[in-house]
Amino acid sequence: MGLLHDRLAKFDLPQRLPSMGIINPYFRPITSKQGTEVLMDGHKILMFGSNSYTGLTGDERVIEAGVQALKKYGSGCAGSRFLNGTLDIHLQLEKELAEFVGKDESLVFSTGFTVNSGVIPQLLGKDDFIICDDRDHASIVDGRRLSFAKSLHYKHNNMEELERCLQRCPADSVKLIVVDGVFSMEGDLAKLPRIVELKHKYENVVIMVDEAHGLGVFGDHGRGVCNHFGLTDEVDLIMGTFSKSLAAIGGFVAADSTIINFLRFNTRTYIFQASNTPAATASALEALHILQAEPQRLEALWDVTNYALERFRKAGFEIGDTESPIIPLFVRDMVKTFLITQKAFEKGVFINPVIPPACAPQDTLIRFSLMATHTHEQVDYAVEALSEIFKEEGIIA
Repeated sequence: MGLLHDRLAKFDLPQRLPSMGIINPYFRPITSKQGTEVLMDGHKILMFGSNSYTGLTGDERVIEAGVQALKKYGSGCAGSRFLNGTLDIHLQLEKELAEFVGKDESLVFSTGFTVNSGVIPQLLGKDDFIICDDRDHASIVDGRRLSFAKSLHYKHNNMEELERCLQRCPADSVKLIVVDGVFSMEGDLAKLPRIVELKHKYENVVIMVDEAHGLGVFGDHGRGVCNHFGLTDEVDLIMGTFSKSLAAIGGFVAADSTIINFLRFNTRTYIFQASNTPAATASALEALHILQAEPQRLEALWDVTNYALERFRKAGFEIGDTESPIIPLFVRDMVKTFLITQKAFEKGVFINPVIPPACAPQDTLIRFSLMATHTHEQVDYAVEALSEIFKEEGIIA
């Protein structure tokens, strides 16, 4: 193992952090439910680093649904969906998700990551093309790498570059454009209307949208960015996760019956992976029901999001083009990004440092994200604390 060990030993960032006066900001244990406040190191901390946009992870109805499924079906399925691991609640969730996002059918996977890493390579052959935004999620990147298709990418939301990519592809090849509906670090939206225009301008173009951060946030009752733009029928595949707005773990892909029939019998991360646990499946199903029954939850999310956006802008933060509950606070310095995270934690505010490879080296930022259950008072405290810290570090005046 000498050579391998030597290569891996070159990664020493966690070991170097203490010499910079920085406590490692990763893998910090939480000892409570995920909510607007969590317990860490025996203290209450305001949570502004979660993806639980609907605030349902601690909802007693969601928890109880998981408990009852655990009692009825046991702790796991002991096999893949393909063989002995399909439960009736898997089928029910697939049916309801397809109806919710406006597609014929859907497939439920054990994680959102394995939807993208499994579906994308399965769709295309060696003479086809995958075209990605250069800020697409890592799961899309891995799916692209696993594919035999040729890979192209364009600068973030640059539709001129996307069109140049399409022009490079033969007319008789399949051209799959895969894009995040909401970009997970910067919070801005894909330019889906223009992407759809380009779909109709060129032959054999297929669109797949990752709704991980759009589901439960945008559209009618949280149906996502595709619904928000009124373009559901123009998008061929819609992918989503349960680990954000649906308060569990897992993922799905929805499309027409022809696509789903093929994927059901050919996607390796579906047929060779143990199926989603009964508790996670039931919890996601209950969260989906609550999302549809309580539109006021979405209204509360947007009320607190708009309030926070206004507060950060007035305080002089650089927040880019975000249009979502994901608010990037640009730092543009890796050491300061870590220092701000640490100082915020000391003031009782949990935020996420974003450094390469999650962003470009010159774009390091603090990721501040909101839940429907956050209050204006909690936002006020966080903005004031972060303003003080950013001023100390010379980032805002």
